[in-house]
Amino acid sequence: MKKYLITGAGGFVAYHFLKHLNALGERAEVLGLDLKISQNVRDYSFENVKLQFLEINLLEYRALEIAMVSFNPHYIVHLASFSSVGKSWEMPLESFLNNTNIFLNIAEIVRHNGIKCRILSIGSSEEYGNVKESDIPLKEDMLLHPGNPYAVARVSQEMLSKCYVEAYRLDILLTRSFNHVGAMQRLDFAIPSFAKQISDGVKQGQKEIKLFTGNISVIRDFIDVRDVVSAYFALLEKGKTGELYNVCSGKGHSLEDVVCMLSKIFDVQVLTETDPKRVRPVDNKVIVGSFEKLKEHTGWQPKFKLEESLKAVVDSMLH
Repeated sequence: MKKYLITGAGGFVAYHFLKHLNALGERAEVLGLDLKISQNVRDYSFENVKLQFLEINLLEYRALEIAMVSFNPHYIVHLASFSSVGKSWEMPLESFLNNTNIFLNIAEIVRHNGIKCRILSIGSSEEYGNVKESDIPLKEDMLLHPGNPYAVARVSQEMLSKCYVEAYRLDILLTRSFNHVGAMQRLDFAIPSFAKQISDGVKQGQKEIKLFTGNISVIRDFIDVRDVVSAYFALLEKGKTGELYNVCSGKGHSLEDVVCMLSKIFDVQVLTETDPKRVRPVDNKVIVGSFEKLKEHTGWQPKFKLEESLKAVVDSMLH
């Protein structure tokens, strides 16, 4: 039975990873770690996954070491992060410490205790920074120009990963994951925030809804979270140690496009108004990636269209 240690186990990506694991039909054992585990998460039930959770501060080395050594995983899926770009501007110290020191703890514990496992180190498309249109689609060998504290921390984690592969021969795979979309995502991300605002208006019987947004002219490569987790599993199975992979859809949509799609799904008219509090000091204008390397190494490719992803978000809001 394969054993998976998942950090950030209370997050929405972890839930979808567990669903994917369960759907494979093979027995698996999972230890989920997070700072706080809600009762809703503790109530997860999957037929093929033996699941246990542990509340733990991943910055506390000794407590994490005890958990990791006693569980002795085959795979570590490192999802835990301070993942909001907007909040990284408000709390840069916390963002940097969480996104680098937690990874360092994991790598050091694996190294010192000789744990024979494969680590999936999750990075972000934000690492590319503000690029020219001629650079699109973004490929893994391009120079990085991180433009916010979150992105800088992710680049640091990536560099540390490569150090541990080269110096200590740890089995680490790296991703630059693009903008996730799906049910159960936190409301401090743009798409669930938009869907929640529109959903609230619909429930109040409004036919014309005012939507407060940040900069909706930016173009992003939105990828369904179900495609994300299938990519992660494919990498654990077939990815090459030390290699870096874009996890993306290969298609770009502006947030303005997203608002139009949501308006059609809800069948209401939406009027947007820029909220200065939602506008970031610096925002990348366009981020669209290439998943060719991931496809070449694993055979993976995305299945879901953005409209399908948005419908999944809306369904979760209305039910």
